[in-house]
Amino acid sequence: MKKFAVYVTTFMGLSLIVILTFDSFFMPAYVRMNSGRYMVNVIDKKIDYAHKILKSEGYRSLISDTLFTAAYESGIVVDQYPAPNTRVKEGRTVRLKIAQPEKMVPIPDLIGRSLRSAELALTQLGLEIDTVYEEYNSDVPYGNVTWQYPKGGDMLNKGMGLHLTISLGVPPNFFQVPNLFGLSRKKATEDLEKAGFNLGKIFYRQNEDLIPYTVLDQSIPAEMVLEKPTKIDLTVSVLDMQDIFNQMIDN
Repeated sequence: MKKFAVYVTTFMGLSLIVILTFDSFFMPAYVRMNSGRYMVNVIDKKIDYAHKILKSEGYRSLISDTLFTAAYESGIVVDQYPAPNTRVKEGRTVRLKIAQPEKMVPIPDLIGRSLRSAELALTQLGLEIDTVYEEYNSDVPYGNVTWQYPKGGDMLNKGMGLHLTISLGVPPNFFQVPNLFGLSRKKATEDLEKAGFNLGKIFYRQNEDLIPYTVLDQSIPAEMVLEKPTKIDLTVSVLDMQDIFNQMIDN
């Protein structure tokens, strides 16, 4: 029994010595503990100079990312991985992010578009709306762009903004003629009244391709702006002019 205890004690002692020896000498040698050096800092350096520094320190380097910005000079290192002052092995590849001038993008023509449509178009290109002005404009529907600066087709840096002017529609105390083409006679009459106009004479034209009493023409062109309301004559379709003559005779 005593011999067994001695064997156990001896075995445990030898095991402990082996573990301590392995942990203190063999493992550090295997993982190369304390090998390598502290990473140099090449941030804010020109890319060519940064490559030279890293090579002289025993590292490889490559450009892994680009930052398009006006805040840094072109070709300047703005970030690196591994980070400066971290301990790394010799021969490690260092990934660099460099600055480049902001990209120029062509400006779309926004005239006539709604403000929402213009905003979406600019966002897709990396641009934005800087200032929005408003003006009365009889030729452009309410809420649509009447003017832009810079103009469509010019080039602009990403992140920059445009100045837009949006239509407020017809000026106060003016009357704009609605577009009645293709409407039924009843709907055309309603739209005229809503716009402040009155229905004038109705003329008929035979047309077998359209639903009867569809507006074919109007005496004052659509979108025209007038200082005072007036009567507007309409020309509507009928299947057979004889029907109109019969109605006139009966009346």
